[in-house]
Amino acid sequence: MTCRCVLPIAAGLAEGPCWWSERNILLWVDIEASRIGLFDPATGNNDFLYLPAHVGAVVPTSVGDLLLATAAGLMRMDPSSGAVTLLLDPEVDRPGNRFNDGKCDPWGRFWAGTMAYDFEPMAGALWRLDGDGRITRQRRQLTISNGLAWSQDRGTLYFIDSPTLKVMAFPLTSSGEIAAEPSICVQIPEDWDAVPDGMCIDAEGMLWIALFGGGAVTRWDPISGQLLDRLAVPCRQVTSCCFGGPHLDQLFMTTARREMDAAAIAAEPLAGGLFQADVGVKGLPADTFQVAA
Repeated sequence: MTCRCVLPIAAGLAEGPCWWSERNILLWVDIEASRIGLFDPATGNNDFLYLPAHVGAVVPTSVGDLLLATAAGLMRMDPSSGAVTLLLDPEVDRPGNRFNDGKCDPWGRFWAGTMAYDFEPMAGALWRLDGDGRITRQRRQLTISNGLAWSQDRGTLYFIDSPTLKVMAFPLTSSGEIAAEPSICVQIPEDWDAVPDGMCIDAEGMLWIALFGGGAVTRWDPISGQLLDRLAVPCRQVTSCCFGGPHLDQLFMTTARREMDAAAIAAEPLAGGLFQADVGVKGLPADTFQVAA
């Protein structure tokens, strides 16, 4: 497997790729630049939408607009005008926190986690926003809430708290509620000197995990915990990945150049770009946020 840079945008902290199948474009965020990218792989064109706060995640909704997780709370955006509406901020009492990664589950609810800007241990939480606007905290005492994925049978939520170097598997009820304490399904070796970041799942049920500091995306079997494959990326700060394209057979990857000096950027000139690879397996469609009627 080889990857190529499809958008050398030099983003500071590109994250959260999400394939918007209705428009055949890749949504992604540049967190600290407070902007959302809309990338069309067919033309190579990328447009930006700007926000009043740092943005950790973006997902499409069932009514055609966008749902955002930001440092100022959860927002909705009209992509045609850029107009933003604040929904709520469940951590208004924690001004040192911001939302990080987020994703919709197969029931159309939005899960997003928080973290402290100064990486304070256990300062973050995992939240779930339902279509009727209700929000509930699903997990507390997290440090860097990150990758999310659901098994195709809807029986398991996979979740990453990056500094733990683990992917946790939460058993779910038939309605998608967490049913019990999680088990460890993937362990990233400490001697890799990398942390698991964003994550997605393919149509065969395998997890693809971006390694921040590791210059790669890795494929794992969450049942056996076995490493199956490794896709090298020509920059160390690989932040997330998702499947996209009209046939969901392309893997898109986001990268960063956070705190890199001139020498490091010269060594990794494509850092902060978007990458794409044909990995020989298809992904699953991204779930959208189902707005209650």
